[in-house]
Amino acid sequence: MTRVDDVTATALKNGELEDGYRRATLRLIPFLVFLFILAWIDRVNVGFAKLQMLSDLKFSEAVYGFGAGIFFIGYFLFEVPSNLLLERIGARKTLARITILWGLASMSLAFVQSEWTFYAIRFLLGVFEAGFFPGVVLYLTYWFPSAKRSRINGLFMTSFAIAGVIGGPLAGLIMGTMGGVSGLANWQWLFILEGIPSLVAGAAVLAFLPDRPKEARWLAPEVAAAMTAIVEEEGRAAGKEASFTVALRDGRVWLCALIYFCIVSGNATIAFWTPSIIKEIGVQGAIAIGFLAAVPFIAGTVAMVWTGAHADRTGDRRLPCAVASLIAAAGLAATGALIGHAALAFLALTVAAIGILAAFPVFWSLPQTFLAGTAAAGAIAAINSIGNLAGFVAPYVVGLSTTLTGTSSNGLYVVAGFELLAGLLVLGFARWREAAADLALVE
Repeated sequence: MTRVDDVTATALKNGELEDGYRRATLRLIPFLVFLFILAWIDRVNVGFAKLQMLSDLKFSEAVYGFGAGIFFIGYFLFEVPSNLLLERIGARKTLARITILWGLASMSLAFVQSEWTFYAIRFLLGVFEAGFFPGVVLYLTYWFPSAKRSRINGLFMTSFAIAGVIGGPLAGLIMGTMGGVSGLANWQWLFILEGIPSLVAGAAVLAFLPDRPKEARWLAPEVAAAMTAIVEEEGRAAGKEASFTVALRDGRVWLCALIYFCIVSGNATIAFWTPSIIKEIGVQGAIAIGFLAAVPFIAGTVAMVWTGAHADRTGDRRLPCAVASLIAAAGLAATGALIGHAALAFLALTVAAIGILAAFPVFWSLPQTFLAGTAAAGAIAAINSIGNLAGFVAPYVVGLSTTLTGTSSNGLYVVAGFELLAGLLVLGFARWREAAADLALVE
């Protein structure tokens, strides 16, 4: 195979390779962010629908928590097959299928009448969305070398935060103005109006998204070849595993899955419970709650971008991820302790969001230090699917706590404990990596 030095000689002249990375960033990242914003809004808008939906359908907080979380069971079961399929048929077809189907499932929630239909559609929403996030993480490895991935991941993962910034006010406006229109409740309109854009976006994926650099008409052929050669050379680097079945026997994969489970527990909590927590501290009115719910995510967006850029600049991914997780733990615990003091509780919730969201881009650089090819495709999906089971556990724990005690505080303490564990495990990740490398040398 052509060596990197040979294939990049022309592309490196006059900064053409760096210009290629800039073009790829500007062409791909905004579009992928837009897609994930749609996915995230369709995933978590049930948190705003809950403000009226529960009383209309006579659902308990525990029913809501179970329905919110069962999404992640479907997500768990189908994520690895989806990512392995992406590796075979490409990102364009895979992401288009995912986007269209989740839009249809989200719109179907408008017609829920019973607990079991609520559970079934939320489960199907998870099945249909499975593979989107790890698929994009894998897709970006086809374009960008490891030295650029924390920043690129950070830019893509601002979609978590931007979705919160946009989704809160948008949901608040729909909930505050659409009730009774054409005989439908405000929460029914929420699901319908926020599901339609996903159908349009799925068609746009088929039309505009290139699978690999060589298919991008906006890249010069020699630049596309150089970008591909660099990531392929990295994939062949010593110490990287390319076999998925071998990777599944690597303890570092399961350590990453446990760490991610703990990180996601906090993300699921702020995604599904921020509107309810804001209401619990005394804020009234869907529009006011919607706009206030955007504030923690704005702060989290800034933290996410800064942390990703800082990690690439220093080369250290482990410490920023650990510190972010510890900040998240402190913020969630403080939110639970201060729930009766509105301003302080809201400040603590914002701190929690900063820590939770800042951990994501640097975390995803960790498994990519020892995985490549099919191993990366399958293991990234496995880590994400196992980690996202926290999206089932955390909302249910908080919902059960609220049902049994009348407050979400105890549930927030449990989730804070998960974030604390994430920070401690990340600090130990380097020792695990070194031990695995020593074992490979012995074998």
